[in-house]
Amino acid sequence: MMTRVLEVFIGLSGGLAVGAGFVAFLTVLGIIPRLIQLSKTFTYTRVYETCVVLGVLTGTYLSFTDFTLSFPVFLLVFWGGFHGIFIGMLAAALTEVLNVFPVLTRRIGMENSMLWFLMAIVLGKISGSLFQWLVFVK
Repeated sequence: MMTRVLEVFIGLSGGLAVGAGFVAFLTVLGIIPRLIQLSKTFTYTRVYETCVVLGVLTGTYLSFTDFTLSFPVFLLVFWGGFHGIFIGMLAAALTEVLNVFPVLTRRIGMENSMLWFLMAIVLGKISGSLFQWLVFVK
């Protein structure tokens, strides 16, 4: 019973962290308005908003249901690659804008070891992802 409660807590915490990052990415950083400004498509603002909302709702629905799609493996490789690129760029953009790494390295006294710190984070993320896929997903 306690294990289930812990799993629910960890899952909810992870979801809140990802949701907060997504909202920060869209609102604080002004990604959508900047995209509209660069592409000079001011008349399509409602379309952008609708696409974001529908994308979030569709992703939520697919995450919480048993709905599946079957694709050939070579398409799944591209699909997974695009997901990885998106999540990596999202994390990189947030940390760059918020200056997370410089502040963190100063606080823990690792100003001269920034490269080692970044490599530890990258290798930890890769190891965790591989562990999840090899152990839990198979």
